Amino acid sequence: MSRRGINEDADVIVVGAGPAGSTAATYLARAGLDVLLLEKSSFPREKVCGDGLTPRGVKQLIDLGIDTREENGWLHNKGLRVVGGGVTMELDWPELATFPNYGVVRPRMDFDEMLANAAKQAGARMHENTTVTKAIIENGRVVGVEAKQGPEKNPVTYRAPITVACDGVSARLAISAGLQKDDSKPMGVAVRRYYASPRTKDDYLESHLELWAPDGQLLPGYGWIFGMGDGSVNVGLGILSTSKAYGTTDYHQLLRSWLDGTPEEWGFREENATSRIGGAALPMGLNRKPHYKNGLVLVGDAGGMVNPFNGEGIGYAMESAKIASESVVQALARTGVNRERALHGYPVRIEQALGSYYRLGNVFSKLIGNPAVMRTATKYGMPRKRLMKLVLKLLAGLYDPKDGDAMDRLIVAATKLAPTA
Repeated sequence: MSRRGINEDADVIVVGAGPAGSTAATYLARAGLDVLLLEKSSFPREKVCGDGLTPRGVKQLIDLGIDTREENGWLHNKGLRVVGGGVTMELDWPELATFPNYGVVRPRMDFDEMLANAAKQAGARMHENTTVTKAIIENGRVVGVEAKQGPEKNPVTYRAPITVACDGVSARLAISAGLQKDDSKPMGVAVRRYYASPRTKDDYLESHLELWAPDGQLLPGYGWIFGMGDGSVNVGLGILSTSKAYGTTDYHQLLRSWLDGTPEEWGFREENATSRIGGAALPMGLNRKPHYKNGLVLVGDAGGMVNPFNGEGIGYAMESAKIASESVVQALARTGVNRERALHGYPVRIEQALGSYYRLGNVFSKLIGNPAVMRTATKYGMPRKRLMKLVLKLLAGLYDPKDGDAMDRLIVAATKLAPTA
């Protein structure tokens, strides 16, 4: 039953129908709330991404009730193949209580539409081709949004007691409400392209640790090769802002030069390309706060939820959406000051879930921004499989926080030692 008041269009407005927005809208609608989901484009639509999810992301899909079996269109993988320092090593995903032991690959063109459909099936009302431009602020509080709708870009307004911003790296809502990003936190950039390739089916996601700048410096980042299982491969690279080469490098050319050095039989050449080169920014390390303020909730990329260790965003967008939806459901069952307390509980829970781990990731990203550190880590770390298993757990956030093994306990201890800012 709707709790909306007079002149309100919904109980909750969710802006953006990517993984964060569709996940939040699904949970909110299932709880019986009247949810308005606003999406600037229309489905199906393309997104620049590696299209691969680690077991951390798969857990979020399972929690949402998504059937992740291979017969339902998911290509499973059992680990990560790491290439660097003259060494190639296959690392299986760890066996854990907290997360499943498989990752998946699925094109974002299909993935995002599937999640949006799940939100609609749960009861959310989705308006496509609706570009939200800014928040409506009255008496210091966000009470709705202004938008342009349809090909004619007709101005429209929607009002609700709570607005959930899932509008990605642009973060238009947050900016319009005065929430600026913290430039001391790392940013990333990713570029990717699809190729027809015989490497389309692979039991492992593949990561190449040696990306070289035009001046010969080793860059903090990695290249990826993710087989899609349909005759194509998603190939791309991600670079951190902690490198001096960030923002001055031609990333499209960097991708081409890296791929020109791969074996010709893999097919990563211009004549086999099946898409353009696409690029996207990656907001990391909880770089925009507070995650709740005066009726506005920040989720996913809008709140800088990308993992600074590995650039993974989908799983964390969905994880933060689940936490946000639980806080919103609690809030809308209350009134007055007690409602605000429930909403202020959301950033507290985000801090508990990700804060110390991301702070450690921010330190890591600054360290590997030094080419000498990156070169030493690749040279001496890669040949040691036990060490690389620990690195995999750390970088992918795949550890049991309680009752884990010695590696898990070491990671938990390290996060507790991370600086508080």
